[in-house]
Amino acid sequence: MSLFWKIFLWFLFAMAAVVGVSIFVSWSTQNEPFRERWQTTILSTANVYADTAKQIFDNEGQKGVDEFLQTIKSNHQNRDVCLTKGNSCFADSEDGKIAKLIERAKQTSKAEFVSLAFEDNYAAKKIVTAKGEQYILLLKMDFFRPPPPFGPDWGVRIIRILAILLTAGAVCYALVLYLVSPILRLRKASQTLANGDLKTRIESKRRDEIGQLSRDFDEMAERIEALITSQQRLTRDISHELRSPLARMNVALELAKARSNKETQPLIERIETESQRLNEMISSILVLSKLESKSETIEKSQINLSKLVENVVEDTNFEAQAKDKSVSLLKKSNAVLQGNERLLRSAIENVLRNGIRHTKDKVEASLEIQNGNALITIRDYGEGIPEKDLQEIFRPFYRVSEARERKSGGIGIGLSITEQAVHAHQGTVTARNAEDGLIVEIKLPLNAAHQ
Repeated sequence: MSLFWKIFLWFLFAMAAVVGVSIFVSWSTQNEPFRERWQTTILSTANVYADTAKQIFDNEGQKGVDEFLQTIKSNHQNRDVCLTKGNSCFADSEDGKIAKLIERAKQTSKAEFVSLAFEDNYAAKKIVTAKGEQYILLLKMDFFRPPPPFGPDWGVRIIRILAILLTAGAVCYALVLYLVSPILRLRKASQTLANGDLKTRIESKRRDEIGQLSRDFDEMAERIEALITSQQRLTRDISHELRSPLARMNVALELAKARSNKETQPLIERIETESQRLNEMISSILVLSKLESKSETIEKSQINLSKLVENVVEDTNFEAQAKDKSVSLLKKSNAVLQGNERLLRSAIENVLRNGIRHTKDKVEASLEIQNGNALITIRDYGEGIPEKDLQEIFRPFYRVSEARERKSGGIGIGLSITEQAVHAHQGTVTARNAEDGLIVEIKLPLNAAHQ
């Protein structure tokens, strides 16, 4: 589960828990005090009714009292009242609590109270008329219950509960979005920076810890950009500066060859070989630097990729035969795309030559069309590469084995040029081990012109 939904559900649960606990605590702590207040209310009401009934009895007689009591019953649905000389006018409990209540009222001038059930509450008050007649005013009042938290009707309850849930959900969603959105932006920016876009910045305006983290990220990205740009510039400048002394060295080498003898000839040939390697290395570094910095606009035209792959395979096979190895094209599909022929040729050649260096006897290539992409697969039959190094071999100057690369003559930059050239065509290049060797796959998007 993502962090967004974890925080959202926790906030929602916290709000529901607070509401539930508040309702529970309110009911559990206020129930008894409310009952005591309700008892006081019944006794006070009984006193008022008894005093009023006495005055009406003295002035209007029994008929006036009956009308008064009837008015009370009709105006208050939760009340029932009667005037008796000693017998209960309501159904009594098995233990005669109402009868006992009447007897207690006869012995005192105060109102007395008794409860038969949670809702059935009774009060009795003695009345002595002007003629000396003694009556008991008996009052029954239902216990007042506060309405349910969400209303008495189930339909109303459901509507109110849904309204509360929707409101809580909207608030929680907005709060979680406020907290998580900068983290998602930071994650996206990290991925973009990792993919090589050194200009990536977040530029957050927040003043909290997340905002500070975003500003730290921007500072880190700025330093990384400065370091890598400086490194690329230094590499490019050094490569340019090496061209001049290398050219002069080649001129001197040609003069030395003209004056060499049998003893110095092998040494001069060795110097010439190393000079050629150095020249190739400088050229490769300059190509890689231009691709990485995107300092030059890549001119693209329509390319017959099938023919290009076939030609590269023929050229590299000619080189491989000198080492008693072979390069073959197993499968070829017709494919046309918009691209730079020089860069794509270099990308495919570098992979094939890398395979020739490390294979035992042969390198196999194929070109297929898959889901609107041209898939170039190149396989060698060498020792393969440790799994931990599969993603690293496309880094400049990365060597899986120092001794192995020196023996094969590799400088560790060819696959880096391949990756940059493929990325310049919005493609991808990956490597994986086979049972006996390495498989490199180059995937290039095709235009509508492919057949």
